[in-house]
Amino acid sequence: MEKQIDVMISEEEVDAKVCELAEQISKDYAGKELHMVVILKGSVFFACELAKRITVPVTLDFMSVSSYGDGMVSAGKITVKKELDEDICGKNVLIVEDIVDSGNTLFHLKKLLLARNPETLKIVTLLDKPDRRTADVETDYCGFVIPDRFVVGYGLDWAQKYRNLPYVGVVQE
Repeated sequence: MEKQIDVMISEEEVDAKVCELAEQISKDYAGKELHMVVILKGSVFFACELAKRITVPVTLDFMSVSSYGDGMVSAGKITVKKELDEDICGKNVLIVEDIVDSGNTLFHLKKLLLARNPETLKIVTLLDKPDRRTADVETDYCGFVIPDRFVVGYGLDWAQKYRNLPYVGVVQE
């Protein structure tokens, strides 16, 4: 059964924000190389559009991670489903997330990656839901702060559907 999806952030708004984020990241990393660690699966759409607009040299790697346990209460660990292909020691690393809500997975992922001794480690997210935050995690670059609504599109899914929408939408029940 198809769901009704109401546009929350239009394709044009998303595109403009991605350009703005890329410009700021390019300025911050001027004269350096940037290694983007893309968190699968939802971040792929955002990461590709962002990388195309960043003007410094960019390399990409991918991780798939999930919270350990029932997802409601973190046991202080994450499960790595897909590990990085490259060593990040000494690199300027940018974690690319589609959305930060509770922050639990990202909090533990950041600790895991910092232990690998990158030169720098920052986080960019397209969407932030601070009302859902339970872990102390801050992003360095944020596209949009949104209310606590279930959103899809631009990589975000509902049961693996709607990732390919060119905008961010709210699922109506």
